[in-house]
Amino acid sequence: MTHTQIRAEVPDSVPVSPPLGGTGDSGLRGVGRRVLAGFVRARKALLIHIALRAVGLAVMAVWAERKGVQPLEILGGRWDAVYYLHIAQSGLTTPMPDPSPCGFAGPGCQLAFFPVYPMMIRYTSYVTGLPMNWVAMGLALLASVVAAWGIFAVTDRIYGRRVALFTCALFAIVPAALVQSMAYTEPLFLALAVWAMYAVLTRSWLTAGVLAFVAGATRPSGSAIVAAVVLAGVWEYVQWLRKRRARRPAVGRIVAASLIAPLGWFGYVGYVGWHFGRWDGYFELQGRWGSVYDGGFDTLVELKKTFTEMQTTLNHVVVSVTVVTAVVLFVLMTRRHRPPMVVWIYTVMIMLISLGGAGYYFSKMRFIMLAFPLLFPFALALARARRGTVVWIVGSAAVVSALFGGNLSFVWWGSP
Repeated sequence: MTHTQIRAEVPDSVPVSPPLGGTGDSGLRGVGRRVLAGFVRARKALLIHIALRAVGLAVMAVWAERKGVQPLEILGGRWDAVYYLHIAQSGLTTPMPDPSPCGFAGPGCQLAFFPVYPMMIRYTSYVTGLPMNWVAMGLALLASVVAAWGIFAVTDRIYGRRVALFTCALFAIVPAALVQSMAYTEPLFLALAVWAMYAVLTRSWLTAGVLAFVAGATRPSGSAIVAAVVLAGVWEYVQWLRKRRARRPAVGRIVAASLIAPLGWFGYVGYVGWHFGRWDGYFELQGRWGSVYDGGFDTLVELKKTFTEMQTTLNHVVVSVTVVTAVVLFVLMTRRHRPPMVVWIYTVMIMLISLGGAGYYFSKMRFIMLAFPLLFPFALALARARRGTVVWIVGSAAVVSALFGGNLSFVWWGSP
C-alpha cells in the first residue's frame, strides 16, 4: 500500500504543510507566512507532545526531590553532557581536567564528540551571559520541540495531519524519551535531520544540503541524513530519466546539495584524523571507546543474553524488546507503508548504525529513537482507532515511559 492510498483512507480536511519554497509570496515575508502557517497547523500536535514530555519530566523531578538531587544535574550534568560542557568551556583539543571520564579511551577522548552542539552552547552562553549548563539544557529543550515540529511536518506531508499528530505523540513517549530533554546531541541532530528531509520533500535542495551539512557535524549518525539527502537527489534524477513525464528536477541544486551535505561529517572526521596524524584517527579513537562496527554480531549476542541469563536487568530487557520491535516495525514500514526515498534511506541508515555497532548496547534505545519513521505503523493504526482506545493506549504508554525514564535516571547505573 502506498502512502497516497493510506492518506485517502485517513481523510484530512486541511491542506498539507506548506512547502519551504512555495509560490505566491516572495522574500522574507513569504517565508514568514509559510512558517507561521506550518506552525499553526502543527500547534495541536506540539502541545500534545510537550504535555506528554512534561509528564515524564514531572515524574523525574519528583523522583529527584526524594533522592535529594537537582533535576538539572540529572538532565544536564551527567555522562555525555560532561564532555559537551567541557568542549564548550575549553575547546575541542583541551584535555579533560579530570582524566577519569575518559576511562580507557585515553588522551584526546573528547574528540569523539562532534562539535556543533558544544559550540552552540559556548556562543549562546557568551551572547546571553547565562551559565553554560543552563544554556545546554535550554538548547536541548528548544531543539526537541523543533524536532517534534519537523516530525509533524514530514509525516503530514506523507500521510496527513491525523497520522502526523499521532507520530508526534508517540515520539514523546518512546522508551528513551527522557533523552529528548537531556543535554545530549539527539534533540539538535533530529531537529536538523527532519527539516532536511522536509526540504527534500518540498524540493528545497540547497536548504536540505545546508541542514545535512550541519547535522553531519553534530553527531556520528549524521552520516544517515547525509546519505539520505545525496541518494534522494540521485533517485529524483533517475526517476525523471525513466519516466520523463514530470517536471525536470533542478539538477544544479541537487548537485550543489550533494556536494554541501557531506562536508560537515567528513570535515570533522578528517579533522580528528589530522589531529592524531593518521587518516583513520577518528575510527581508532572510537575503537578505544569500545565502539566499533561489527555488522550486528554484538547486538545478537546481547539479545541472546536477554533470554538465556537469569541476571538480566530491566534495562537489558527493555533495550532488547526495543531492538526486536524496531526490526519488526521497519519490515512493516517497508513492505506496507514505504515512505518517500529520503525518509526510507534515513531510517535504513539509522538502523544499520544503531544495530550494526558493537558496544554500548544499553544506549541502543536512544540510537534507535532517531529513526522516528518506525512509528508510522503505530501512528497509522491509532489514526483509525476509536478515541477511547487511543486515550487508553497513549495514556498508559505515557505513564510507563515516565516511570522508565525515572528508572534510567536513578536506578540504572550507566548512560541512557
